[in-house]
Amino acid sequence: MSYNSIIERVFLDRYRSGDIEVEFVREDLVDAATDLGVPVPRNLGDVLYTFRYRRPLPDAILQTAPSGQEWTIRGAGQAAYTFRLVTVNRIVPNSALMTIKIPDATPEIVSAHAMSDEQALLAKIRYNRLLDVFLGVSAYSLQNHLRTTVPHIGQIEVDEIYVAVDSTGRQFVLPVQAKGGSDQLSVVQSEQDLLWCRERLPELICRPILTQFAEDDLIAMFEVAMDQGEIKVVQEKHYRLVPASDVTPEDLLRYRNSS
Repeated sequence: MSYNSIIERVFLDRYRSGDIEVEFVREDLVDAATDLGVPVPRNLGDVLYTFRYRRPLPDAILQTAPSGQEWTIRGAGQAAYTFRLVTVNRIVPNSALMTIKIPDATPEIVSAHAMSDEQALLAKIRYNRLLDVFLGVSAYSLQNHLRTTVPHIGQIEVDEIYVAVDSTGRQFVLPVQAKGGSDQLSVVQSEQDLLWCRERLPELICRPILTQFAEDDLIAMFEVAMDQGEIKVVQEKHYRLVPASDVTPEDLLRYRNSS
């Protein structure tokens, strides 16, 4: 596919053995397409989005990564980017984790008219107060789809931002990134969210959240944090929204015994 050949050309033209970062700019995508004789993508941002969240980088790039590491694509300023080696790039739900049933409080009219998987997921989290359940806080939606910039990164978009308070009075900012369909979660978004929180709301404790629909409308939720310079998963829970009558006495006993 042309996306593969374009991103491969951009990387291999600049990579030297032993590099842990490879810098490029958006115009390099145009130059690579021209050199290869393939159509220049109308939406250059979609090339980058594809390899960040939809599919792996081409094998020729993957093979240059040392064992136990993989390449990510990060913003590095206005229309500038860098390939960078990390230990973990994609965050994938753990299929062995227990599923927790939650009585579904989503208004049916909202479910019926959701415009996308991502919007449906954010709505279900909001109406069912899943952040409260997941983190043990009182959380309140502050803003949806915040488009802003971060120094040395460039433009970012946060799907939804919550503020929250716990029983001790601590206050938090909770940037939420949601993925639906076949898109995958990446550590890149959480790194950007952390940097934005530190710059704009330094007085609040930042707890980045990643969430996605897993199989059968299962909602996987992750809290992540920065550990030794890399994003790591702090906790993960799986929720399934069901009619209240579907939460059985056996379910309640299981949850009580697992706490």
